[in-house]
Amino acid sequence: MKLAVMQPYFFPYIGYYQMIKAVDKFILYDDVNYIKGGWINRNNILTNNERKYFTLNLSEPSPNKLINEIKIGTNKDKILKTIRQNYSKAPFFKENFKVIEEIFNLIKPDSLISHVAGLSIIKISEYFDFNTKFEYSSENHFDTKGLEKADRLVAICKKNNADTYINAIGGRELYNKEYFLERGISLQFIKAKITEYKQKGNVFEPSLSIIDVMMYNSKEQINTMFENYELL
Repeated sequence: MKLAVMQPYFFPYIGYYQMIKAVDKFILYDDVNYIKGGWINRNNILTNNERKYFTLNLSEPSPNKLINEIKIGTNKDKILKTIRQNYSKAPFFKENFKVIEEIFNLIKPDSLISHVAGLSIIKISEYFDFNTKFEYSSENHFDTKGLEKADRLVAICKKNNADTYINAIGGRELYNKEYFLERGISLQFIKAKITEYKQKGNVFEPSLSIIDVMMYNSKEQINTMFENYELL
């Protein structure tokens, strides 16, 4: 069984969903510290043909708090309006915007950012018919807290009877394949391959939020893009 563990990001880029597609079970790592300036509550879209952040406001965010301890602010409607204004003339707006709007409509005031980001991940995965199962680390893996980073990941794998752990490519600087193998786990790193597609501007802006991908590509085209990765 293949497993991945990752902090929940808000409408992440396509490489995040490629990781989900590559595994049988995906653990949303929500009981670790919030990373200021990361991707937990923000991402990029095209605004006037330029890469710009959209950021979900948070209530008293702090790197001393866990992701699942931080509530969202009140600007979610403003973000949805910005997305609509910038993509209403995109070729697949009518086809794919409805799922994005549905997700925003499900976001309740004072929701935890862990659940809001998780919602954006799970609902998009369901829309594209992924078979991957999801779970929050805070729900079933709280007993592994306190372990060192690699040891906790090994413990989570063993608890799920996973023999393969897939990590983001940046993890090569943090985790050793031999260390995992000695503990009965095959460690692989996923390298996203970004498929270029026609955007509104003349220069392709890669690795934007999945929202941008959905505005300029059909569901069938995007499902093909999800398969465009390499395991190292």
